[in-house]
Amino acid sequence: MMHKIYFKKGFLIFFIFSIFFSNLLTAKENKILFKVNNEIITSLDLLNEINYLKIVNKEFNNTDNITSYEIAKNSIIREKIKQIEILKYIDEIKIDEKVLNDIILNNFNYLNIKSMTDFHQFFLTQNIEPSLIKQKISIEIIWNQLIFSKFNNKVKINIDEIKNKLINEKQNELFLSEILFDLKEGEKLDEKFKLIKKTINEKGFAQAVLIYSISDTAKNNGQLGWIKETLINKNILKNLINVNSGDFSEPIVVPGGFLILKIGDKRIIKEKINLEKEFDKILKEKRNQQLNQLSNIYFNKIKKDFSINEL
Repeated sequence: MMHKIYFKKGFLIFFIFSIFFSNLLTAKENKILFKVNNEIITSLDLLNEINYLKIVNKEFNNTDNITSYEIAKNSIIREKIKQIEILKYIDEIKIDEKVLNDIILNNFNYLNIKSMTDFHQFFLTQNIEPSLIKQKISIEIIWNQLIFSKFNNKVKINIDEIKNKLINEKQNELFLSEILFDLKEGEKLDEKFKLIKKTINEKGFAQAVLIYSISDTAKNNGQLGWIKETLINKNILKNLINVNSGDFSEPIVVPGGFLILKIGDKRIIKEKINLEKEFDKILKEKRNQQLNQLSNIYFNKIKKDFSINEL
């Protein structure tokens, strides 16, 4: 006697996808998975991205197969869009070798990589071609240069306000992490925030960053590090006044989307500061903050003109 077997829809999707993901990790054949305009993304590209994300973000290792696939897919599509856009302005993606090597050694110092020989040996042992990592970093460097050339003259900073705060206010610092998200067609802010909060409560803030954040800081668990209150936009700081250490804010409207900030810790800087050096540092960081916002806005704008197809 035969018995019918029924699957819940969610379980069936997970079951089928688990088989696909397993095949992706073991397949010898390199298949085309996506096309971004006329540029292809293959199963090998996706596998390299998964392996790379496992190295640069330990939190990535705690994600399930479906989430890992989606994060890697979105990451590599984002990179491909940047690459295509860059090549509208230059003939090839190439950085001065010495400059690139210095940036690589600085970026991967935490992996105890002290030389380019170490760099090559490390990534070869991880089954990732070192030239792919060089290409990734080169794309980010040139993208940032493109954003600077396009938008540097749009950066507005109130210099007098910075000076007054440095002289008259205590220097408080917050250890911040961010989730920058947008709303896709048909999504509502309160429903999206409920979904993000659910993920934070069940899996932790770092996992929610990986799943929802569209900021480049997602690869670093969304960490912004220790930020002086003098560097924080007035509107954003107002939303953080009643947030305790370990908690996170309600969504804050910012250029390019909505921002959720988690305060990891708070502290008061007691040592005497060099006002001139501190001013220069704050000026640079405020400029970078605005350029990062403009980068996200520009990326979201150009993304609408790209054709992204899953094959």
